[in-house]
Amino acid sequence: MQITHPLVGDYLLTHCTPPDEILQDLVTETREATGGAAGMQISHDEGAFLTMLTQLVGARRAVEVGVFTGYSSLCIARGLPADGHLLACDVSEEWTSRAKPYWERAGVADRIELRIAPALETLRALPLEENIDIAFIDADKVSYPLYFEELVRRLRPGGLIVLDNVLQAGAVVDPACDRPQYVTMRELNDRIAADQRVDSVMLPVRDGVTLARKR
Repeated sequence: MQITHPLVGDYLLTHCTPPDEILQDLVTETREATGGAAGMQISHDEGAFLTMLTQLVGARRAVEVGVFTGYSSLCIARGLPADGHLLACDVSEEWTSRAKPYWERAGVADRIELRIAPALETLRALPLEENIDIAFIDADKVSYPLYFEELVRRLRPGGLIVLDNVLQAGAVVDPACDRPQYVTMRELNDRIAADQRVDSVMLPVRDGVTLARKR
């Protein structure tokens, strides 16, 4: 199921602040280096959205689960102040190694702490303090509920969790789609909508984005 018609998608891309040369070069290298896996990279409009959300919540402390080649990390880091901090969690040294030169070119490398380890271990090792301003989850879908729970406990009131791919190409609305990632996402979407700790809204941005703001 196409959530957004391709023509509308192209129109959206041409009606937001255009990507600079650094982002364009990162997209090109990701496509050349990863082939079909390049689809894991967020689109430019979603990246611009992340930067704006980071700025709107006045974030100083951010967490990202799922880095890939660093496009979303760069976008979040650009929304942080000069002394801001992004904890970027991933398990792949191969993919994340391509991110670092672009973080350097963008002048945000000093804001990003890359942690190569299972993200759940990294999150559970964080202090149980409500000091995270914004978090972005875009990793293995079956672990989304675990990531969400660890992050919401550490999110400050008014802080924001952004979850990507919550529509799973429409599979979440079809009970016949019973692959583990679809079932997990369907159940998590229901849980977040009923979670009294947050106010949430699901947006049809690309493959679906949920914003959950801690009360």
